[in-house]
Amino acid sequence: MSGKPDIVIIGSGMGGGTVAAALAPSGCAIMILERGDHIRECPQCTDAKAVFGTGYFRPDEQWLDARGTRFNPGNYYYVGGNSKFYGGVMLRLRAEDFGTINHLGGTSPAWPISYEEFEPWYQAAEQMYKVCGSIADDPTEPLHSGTYLHDPIADEPDIGAMRTKLSRAGVTPAPLPLAVDIKGWLRHAQIPWDAFPDTSGSKHDAESIGVARALEHDNVALVTGAKVMRLQTDDNDRISEIEYVKDGQVHSIKAHIVVLAAGAVNSAVILLSSANEAHPRGLANRSDQVGRNFMNHNTSALLALHPLRRNRAVYQKTLQFNDFYLRGGTDDKPLGNVQLLGKISGTILASQTNLPSALANWLAARSVDWYTVSEDLPNANSRVSVRDNRVVLNWQRTNWQAQKELVDKTKKVLRKAGFPVVLAKEFDRRTPSHQCGTMRFGNDPDTSVLDIYCRSHDHANLFVIDACFMPSSAAVNPALTIAAQALRSADHILRSELS
Repeated sequence: MSGKPDIVIIGSGMGGGTVAAALAPSGCAIMILERGDHIRECPQCTDAKAVFGTGYFRPDEQWLDARGTRFNPGNYYYVGGNSKFYGGVMLRLRAEDFGTINHLGGTSPAWPISYEEFEPWYQAAEQMYKVCGSIADDPTEPLHSGTYLHDPIADEPDIGAMRTKLSRAGVTPAPLPLAVDIKGWLRHAQIPWDAFPDTSGSKHDAESIGVARALEHDNVALVTGAKVMRLQTDDNDRISEIEYVKDGQVHSIKAHIVVLAAGAVNSAVILLSSANEAHPRGLANRSDQVGRNFMNHNTSALLALHPLRRNRAVYQKTLQFNDFYLRGGTDDKPLGNVQLLGKISGTILASQTNLPSALANWLAARSVDWYTVSEDLPNANSRVSVRDNRVVLNWQRTNWQAQKELVDKTKKVLRKAGFPVVLAKEFDRRTPSHQCGTMRFGNDPDTSVLDIYCRSHDHANLFVIDACFMPSSAAVNPALTIAAQALRSADHILRSELS
């Protein structure tokens, strides 16, 4: 691309990739800056030990926790971002999540827009990402203005039997909405897609859908290996330059509109690292809210075991139940979502525990593997900051009692469904895969960073479009909500900035 682009998009994950695809037909000159490269087909892509054990795809990067201890985050830098490794789950927040909800650990705040305002963008994002699903079975499913264009991915026989057992145990199993071409995936590899990278395009992620659609247009360019370091402002408080490093060289570029979509942690880091004399606390930070209210969900893995019954599923991840999503805890408080994990193998289990391989293989062959998700509530002291050019993540968990009660409830359901042994292990702080909330959107510039279309209150040509905008985390995977807001923000940009 020669000359100054009209729009620069920083990051190619679910936010950046989706907004790029939506803006591309405008004809504007668009440049996508991605700090990583494409994932190339290699043996490690389908090797469970490489993915879960040696961390082949994890970044060579160390963050700090609140105590200054270094850790390697489960944060991926590739074209498509973290979505290259996601489980393809494209769940809507429940309609109730857009209002105030009282939880065991506190209150989840209302969003500045209603579910009804947001719903058309959910519908559009589901169609864009070719989501396979059904609205018929889950009583908590909010109103849809249309239907899924693709039927749910079929349960494998042992998971179909699990569905029947769950119904008999008194809960309401429903299909997981999934952005996966199952036939294409199984032609590519006979493995689960959850946490494995995709090079076949069968998992509909931000690269195979968003970036690919954007690059169909000659006015869009993708620059890989470009790590954005800071933004600069002019006398009118507009973003005047973007500084990035590529191949060891510092580059600078200007644009009419800047879309920051580096992820809820790294977008905050870029703005905080861009502090200048006029903005000593960092850019877009008049409210002192940039980096605050980090949320990441409270999650656990459960293995439901029957010593005499094998689970022959390959991918497994087709069921959920939400019977405890809005109620069921102490004082009938909300607990969260329960969904299947991708099938855990002995190699995966051994890499995540201290179990010997023989025992891990025996357990994995007989387990049905589940994932419980409870809401993490916003807390201003749960935050992202920068110390000596290093990311500091001080995640202060909230609402953990809800996760404990959800795990207990789920164990009882699974035992009633015929699994005498249920093992549980919580996910730790090293995997910010559902990161959100560091730059909440709202109408008041004193208490929010972005307006309801994700434009910075402070800088008229800056939009921040990733999971940072979410004022609450709800208790479902955020990918669809990010994509929906990206489409909504892109529509606003087209109408207000480019018309």
